[in-house]
Amino acid sequence: MPRFNANLTMLFQEHDFMDRFKAAADEGFTGVEYLFPYDYDAGALAEALQANGLVQVLHNLPAGDWGAGERGTATLPDRIGEFQDGVGRAIEYATALGCPQVNCLAGIPGDAVDAETAHRTFVDNLKFAAPKLKDAGIKLLVEAINTTDIPGFFLNSTAQAVALLDEVGSDNLFYQYDAYHMQIMEGDLSRTIEANLDRIAHIQIADNPGRHEPGTGEINHDHLFQHLDVIGYDGWVGCEYIPATTTAEGLGWFRAAR
Repeated sequence: MPRFNANLTMLFQEHDFMDRFKAAADEGFTGVEYLFPYDYDAGALAEALQANGLVQVLHNLPAGDWGAGERGTATLPDRIGEFQDGVGRAIEYATALGCPQVNCLAGIPGDAVDAETAHRTFVDNLKFAAPKLKDAGIKLLVEAINTTDIPGFFLNSTAQAVALLDEVGSDNLFYQYDAYHMQIMEGDLSRTIEANLDRIAHIQIADNPGRHEPGTGEINHDHLFQHLDVIGYDGWVGCEYIPATTTAEGLGWFRAAR
């Protein structure tokens, strides 16, 4: 079975955030991810990781005003300076946490930015970020997200993501494959992952519809997990789902997989 890590933004919400590290470890997780670390002291986060024997698997670059609905600044031509400052901040946190990879959210350009300008801005920002992160020993990832949950999100298919990686041309830019988002946008999960295995540095899961735990929807996760073993995927699988009830009650699939 793959290595599963808990997304502490979505799982264990029965606990205060800093208590979720222990809750995850108590359930058998050995790695964690979450959307953003920046509201917390890096030293306190590192201490929580160490105290609970956890690996920090992933976090995102700063992504603008999340509470106001922003989902990234990488495609916004008037926010390039902010994006570049965010790369530096992400490096500081990822280094302090021993986090080997960070994800860049493309964002929602909106009607004010035409598609070509958004694309060129995205490419230029990734060309800036990838070598900076490589120098720090950190992988840069990009993620395609479905446009049902986040209308207008700029990056929304595997083909678009792979073409973007090719255009940027960096050996430090990879694809974060989210099975939930891609089930909505394109399906054919197993063959798509296998065809792009050398480009994928991280996988995330949730069932569809509802974005709940494996076994609550249409995705055959048992097959998917076995397939990842067969094709030799050696990265982490992030559990980025919304528990249907409580986190602990919904972890039967995880206990069985272990």
